[in-house]
Amino acid sequence: MRARDAALVAAAIVATTVAHAGRSPGAPRLSPGATAWRDSGREGVRGLTIGPVESSLHAGKGYGTEACARTMDQARRMGATWVSLTPFGRTWDLAPTGVDLTFEAPFAKNQKDLAAAVKQAHAAGLRVLLVPHLWVETGGWRAEIDPGDEAAWKRWASGYRRFVLTWARFAETAHVDMLSVGVELRSFATTTHAPLLSSIVQDVRHAYGGLLTYAANWDDADDTVVWSDLDVISLNAFFPLSDKHGATFDDLRSGGVEVARKVRELAESWQKPVLFNEIGYTTRKDAAVEPWIWPDVMKSVEIDQHSQAEAFAALLAPLLDEPRFAGFFVWRLYADPDDMSQEAEWGFSPRGKLAELVVRDAFAARWAADRDVARASFLSPRAVGFGL
Repeated sequence: MRARDAALVAAAIVATTVAHAGRSPGAPRLSPGATAWRDSGREGVRGLTIGPVESSLHAGKGYGTEACARTMDQARRMGATWVSLTPFGRTWDLAPTGVDLTFEAPFAKNQKDLAAAVKQAHAAGLRVLLVPHLWVETGGWRAEIDPGDEAAWKRWASGYRRFVLTWARFAETAHVDMLSVGVELRSFATTTHAPLLSSIVQDVRHAYGGLLTYAANWDDADDTVVWSDLDVISLNAFFPLSDKHGATFDDLRSGGVEVARKVRELAESWQKPVLFNEIGYTTRKDAAVEPWIWPDVMKSVEIDQHSQAEAFAALLAPLLDEPRFAGFFVWRLYADPDDMSQEAEWGFSPRGKLAELVVRDAFAARWAADRDVARASFLSPRAVGFGL
């Protein structure tokens, strides 16, 4: 987005915000400032994404089941302090008119299961981020949604408002700790349509009293113009740490330092802390090169746990020294900790792999975003022991 266009969109959002000011239940829940997360006395977010499993084909393995309770306990034992839960709504294609709340299982059952999962997380001593996603039935990436003309955009925004407000009301009654108002909505959050999304955020504040965020794709951060409406900036942070195959750990670490610089600049620009809604690397050679590639489309994969672990370590080490960085959620563990059917061996999950040691050590480490608590330094000898 050109600077002039961004300025025009930002001005429109300010106007929308002012229009809502008279009936808004409150301003953002964090005080202004790039280090607001740390300054609020919170500890950095040590998070794991759990799921998503909502299908009746996986009976007894989804949110709210006994298996899910075991996953929550395992997450806590890994050192996590937060989990992310990811319900889905459906659009038919990339020119939608609304969102179907039903996904794989009846909507009422999904909400009941999610409520049970929230209780399980809280019982395990974990806070909960709720991240409603969109699934495009005919294929395509949600970032490329384009309903058409201005009237079509308003119709779509009305449908999306219903979807998000439904989950906002759920988040309020289920005592969810933080809510995302969207995920990877590039065409909605970075363009002249952004005031429509800003208006939805204001409505969500009427329904939900907790912290609000929005998860932009990693390469949309600078063009997203709704950050001022939110408490926390979130990114789906599949940053490439190198563009060359066979990169050394020092190469990857340099990439991690560059990511930390971008976090610092983004936080200072908007005076908001930055959270990574998702980080993840598949278990393959050159895991840090194009880390967003989905496991299901990979062919002739060379499985490499060491490469996955190095990528996690190279990204996290510089970030944990950044006070503007609020934390991260690892993508992902499944709701049944013993279910190996959800992805290939070269998939994203770090569970039972060398990368799990790095994640555990990062969770256990002292972060710049933490309040004053006694923790070890990252990386510990456990991680160093396999060559990082």
